[in-house]
Amino acid sequence: MTTTTPIPGASIASESTTPETARAIPTIQRPDQPAHIIQSDEEAIAVAERLAADFGREAAQRDAERRRPIQELDAFSQSGLWSINVPKRFGGPELSYATLSKVIEIISAADSSLGQIPQNHLGVVAAIRTVSDEAQQSLLFGEVLKGIRFGNAFSEYGSRIAAEFDTNFKEDGDDVIVNGRKFYSTGALFAHLIPIVALDDQGRAWYAIAERESPGLTIIDDWSSFGQRTTFSGTVLLDNVRVPKTHLVPGYKGYDRPTADGAIFQIIQVAVDTGIARGAIEEAIHFVRGSSRPWVDSGVDHAWEDPYTIQIIGDLTIRLQAAQALLEKAGLAIDRAVAEPSESTVVHAQLAVAAAKVLSTEVAIEATNRLFEVGGTRSTLERHHLDRHWRNARVHTLHDPVRWKYAIVGNHALNGVNPPLHAWS
Repeated sequence: MTTTTPIPGASIASESTTPETARAIPTIQRPDQPAHIIQSDEEAIAVAERLAADFGREAAQRDAERRRPIQELDAFSQSGLWSINVPKRFGGPELSYATLSKVIEIISAADSSLGQIPQNHLGVVAAIRTVSDEAQQSLLFGEVLKGIRFGNAFSEYGSRIAAEFDTNFKEDGDDVIVNGRKFYSTGALFAHLIPIVALDDQGRAWYAIAERESPGLTIIDDWSSFGQRTTFSGTVLLDNVRVPKTHLVPGYKGYDRPTADGAIFQIIQVAVDTGIARGAIEEAIHFVRGSSRPWVDSGVDHAWEDPYTIQIIGDLTIRLQAAQALLEKAGLAIDRAVAEPSESTVVHAQLAVAAAKVLSTEVAIEATNRLFEVGGTRSTLERHHLDRHWRNARVHTLHDPVRWKYAIVGNHALNGVNPPLHAWS
């Protein structure tokens, strides 16, 4: 079990309180025992299904009340599912990315906020494997196997484009000093360590992995989106935050040559959207079977006998199966790119993930919309909380514009142009 008693004031940036730091969220304690280590792909799926059954029971209430899922996250990370891409030689399971993406789909079908929160954790684990030296890998993977959760302090609100950063660091002996401001910091509020994207004096992007309770590191719960509400993807303030160089990861190296790092960050987004679609379709079937009435002209006794409803559910099911097939294909392509990184294997993985992203976005939006069409007017009643599926799909599918996934696939097919190497491709 993990102790979740707050540490009062641990995240306050300085002795002088500002309106922002006054809203700072206290830290949570580290787990008091190591996380379980998954032994096989089959076990990972079974554990995910068990957790999803539990997470789904109060998912609607957590969304409606904007309740922090601390206990659920403790169970999730202690289950071993947050370490499934740690290499075997460091004691991890090193499971297939097809399995990892299936795990995220399963959890997201139950609660897509819980499915999204580990995205950057798993992406950073992958990046450490790609760019860190042996000593740093041993140190940081050891933390992950203990059940330590990485957060996210990547994006910045005021930058011209997503790939531009003002956050920077300066060297100071055995440490670096980080200053900046981050937004969309999914997972940071619930994390033990915070990877911060910060630039060195050459403009190269590193992950400076700070302790959650570091002086000067303040997390503000100001996430106001109408979807993915319980990711608590708020603001991170960085005021002379000290990070040891042992925790300074050269993230830029993952994109100065062909690697699967970008595709790994992306496939987890795809899995969340696929899970949202799956959850919405399951809810639609449940509602039609239990609450919907047949239309007056249908000539049938039950809503589930309506031929047009049957057609819609059949169409959505086929689309979901297609998205799931592309998701699995993309995961296997990433496996090959990780094992044998080359221009060819990495491009293949990027294209496979881009195609999966297109289909997962389309089916997530379609399923969460048509849920109400087959459910009827009563499905919109507030007590059912079914709108959360559409809200979550609409918000999460905006993380990376799907129109640019069409461009990646089309430009390669038509003109032989490879996808760019960055975290969004």
